[in-house]
Amino acid sequence: MVVERVKVSSNYQIEVPADAREKLHIASGDYLRVEVTDAGLLLVPEPRSHVQRYRGLHGAIWRDVDPLTYLDEERDSWEP
Repeated sequence: MVVERVKVSSNYQIEVPADAREKLHIASGDYLRVEVTDAGLLLVPEPRSHVQRYRGLHGAIWRDVDPLTYLDEERDSWEP
């Protein structure tokens, strides 16, 4: 882990170091979430698209499941 030092400007702004921008794919206009922790500040890039971020989540669970069969079985389990 490389630790870099940044300076807070008179407008309370900081510059994200180039190495961090490249590794995290941060571009001009992107948003960072700021979390205050006991150790200091944590800056986390906010995803440009939440759909893209969560695409494929739990894909292994649903890999061999036919969605129509699953829905039919769920509906059959409901009380009439």
